[in-house]
Amino acid sequence: MVRKALRFSSLWALPAPAALAAILALMTSGSAAAQVGSITMPPDGGNQRAIVTQGIGLVRVTIDYSSPHVHSPTGEDRRGKIWGGLVPYGMASLGFGTCGDQCPWRGGANENTVFTTTHDIKVQGQPLPAGSYGLHFVPDREEWTVIFSKTATSWGSFTYDAKEDALRVKAKPGKSDYHEDLTYGFRDRKLDHATAVLLWEDLELPFDITVDNAKDLYVDNMRRELRSSAGFTWVGWNTAANYCLQAKTHLDEALRWAEISIDPSKGGQVNFTTLSTLADLQGANNLATEAKKTRERALHDPTAGPIDLHQYGRSLLAQKKATEAMEVFQLNAKLHPDVWPVHVGLARGYAALGNKKEALAHAKLALKQAPDPGNRKNLETIIQKLEAGQDI
Repeated sequence: MVRKALRFSSLWALPAPAALAAILALMTSGSAAAQVGSITMPPDGGNQRAIVTQGIGLVRVTIDYSSPHVHSPTGEDRRGKIWGGLVPYGMASLGFGTCGDQCPWRGGANENTVFTTTHDIKVQGQPLPAGSYGLHFVPDREEWTVIFSKTATSWGSFTYDAKEDALRVKAKPGKSDYHEDLTYGFRDRKLDHATAVLLWEDLELPFDITVDNAKDLYVDNMRRELRSSAGFTWVGWNTAANYCLQAKTHLDEALRWAEISIDPSKGGQVNFTTLSTLADLQGANNLATEAKKTRERALHDPTAGPIDLHQYGRSLLAQKKATEAMEVFQLNAKLHPDVWPVHVGLARGYAALGNKKEALAHAKLALKQAPDPGNRKNLETIIQKLEAGQDI
């Protein structure tokens, strides 16, 4: 079925007979792209189609719309006449269709503005299931109603039926920079949240979109991926396990993944990285004894290089565990004597324990081994602070 194009401004201005005549004429002459026969013409009224998609973690939210202009097709400047004029406040009569005097604004021109979400979300804190919806609005001076209709294939709002509403929420309009073309966009973008914004003329209407189960979606996706090529090597299992560790979610399942990552019969491999992840997850699952044993195993594994031990020691310092960090720095010096960055670690370890004399001595030794200008400059700063009796 060919979907027809209506000029945006005609929806509110034409009386019923004229509106009907215009609609019938368009039904015989053009589509949304103003197609006549096999010839594609520009969209009626110059209302170009636009599509904007925003990722919110794994969720994809799309708004598909036709964009009217502040200036009419004849060049009339309608600034100051859009809200409460061209777009009436409250419900309105379109002079055609089945919605009577209870017709909302379709949030654009021509066919339905369509809002699609790939997963369940919340809009303004209210749940909206995955799917495609006709996006309509009831504007007002102080507060708008945003309507998500289960019908997303209609022409404008002519056949709008409140019984088909999937969700209605309230949103507050505000002032914006001037926008000649109606535009939808997204801001405040995070892994579990974004703000959708309607912008036209001097007005903006933001409405919040949240994904409450963003972490669960990632874990569920990882489960599927681990059943494919990602599960053939230790990297996939370790990556998934470490994600859960950092996100503090599904820690029991992540522990099982970490155990698989070191099992050669399941594509795993014993190395410093996999053992470290396993040790951390054992600790996160209150298995302190097992975590200590696995950590020792990781630190003494042949794949554990001086940088690996140094970085682990630094992580302990960040957790304010100076004594434990110093033990790691000293082990690093024993296993990798006089190798970069062993003396850097000892300098930081002694400084954290308050022994600035020993810290300064090791910082000077480290300076001689600095592999690049950046590390050299950093060590010079550390030495200056230690000589001045300052913490590093």
